[in-house]
Amino acid sequence: MKRLYSAFCAVLFFCAAVLPADASNDTGTSAASAILFEPTTETVLFEKDADSRLPMASTTKIMTALVALEAVPLETKVAVPDEACGMEGSGIGLTPGEELTVEDLLWAVLLESANDAAAATAIAVSGSIAAFADRMNEKAVQLGLTDTHFANPHGLDDEAHYTTARDLAKITASAMENDTFRKMVSSVRHEIPKPNGTRYLINHNRLLRERSDVIGVKTGFTKHSGRCLVTAAERDGVCLIAVTLNDPDDWRDHCALYDAAFPRCTRIRFAEPGGISFPVPCVGSEKGAVRAVNDTGLERVFIDGRPEYRTVIETKRMLFPPVECGEEIGRAVFLAPDGSELGSVPLLADETVSEPEEPEGLLRKLFSRG
Repeated sequence: MKRLYSAFCAVLFFCAAVLPADASNDTGTSAASAILFEPTTETVLFEKDADSRLPMASTTKIMTALVALEAVPLETKVAVPDEACGMEGSGIGLTPGEELTVEDLLWAVLLESANDAAAATAIAVSGSIAAFADRMNEKAVQLGLTDTHFANPHGLDDEAHYTTARDLAKITASAMENDTFRKMVSSVRHEIPKPNGTRYLINHNRLLRERSDVIGVKTGFTKHSGRCLVTAAERDGVCLIAVTLNDPDDWRDHCALYDAAFPRCTRIRFAEPGGISFPVPCVGSEKGAVRAVNDTGLERVFIDGRPEYRTVIETKRMLFPPVECGEEIGRAVFLAPDGSELGSVPLLADETVSEPEEPEGLLRKLFSRG
């Protein structure tokens, strides 16, 4: 049997977090397709033909890096195959048989947009470019994408190689959860070895040098795709992802999108780890109760306002042993005035309460002492 215990938080004001898709169209963009995306709530702040299937050039390498990072250790040694050398487009001049780590190759993939490094990575992970592309497509399915298909790891033109601005934003959101990926795409420069020397890598994303809030992600260009750009920016704990495909003025457009959107975003911290503690009566506890405590916090981003909410503590009316320390015994739920749930955190027991011994066992202990 459950009983609700309520504790009311200070009142804050807000409007809904999800906006109409065209709510910010006055910002404008020269892109054929674009989206501005808040990943934690999957809120779209701006979009323009965001579901049109288009080529994405080297922004492909976001998925290349994500798949490789999940597939093999960074320290994996790679002997560069002949197939990866002398590829068209950008590269770092890999030579057949030279040895680098997967980490070295990914630095080159993400900063210098090196097609040869992307091919070498793909072959090292899956044995061939085609097999690696299959792996990329499997990852796209896992992410729930329906308008994306990869034919290669580098983004050179192919009719079977396409995505949408919306799908690419979701790929980027997933990749940015990987600490190694996030570190790489936010770096302006890096060094990796080359035969008899050092390769100096410079990130093609100029917004990393021009704006303090930009933290990634990837550029791309072919004559067929036009200029493609994916960036991420962060202010006051709010991260936004911008994607533009076939955009001749992409640097300006990304800056304009961020400058219009960030003032509208607020991150609300509903709970700090350990900030909620509630006593739950427990049979057999020396203190008469076990405290239900949250070990995780909860934050959410809201657009154009702050939420009014109340906190409801849900637990059993009474606990009976055995109870294990760390066992989930309830949750704290954050509710909007209309009763809709804004989020919740689990509440865990802060102590162990053992099951009492059977009467026969107690009697044996008493007689043994005599």
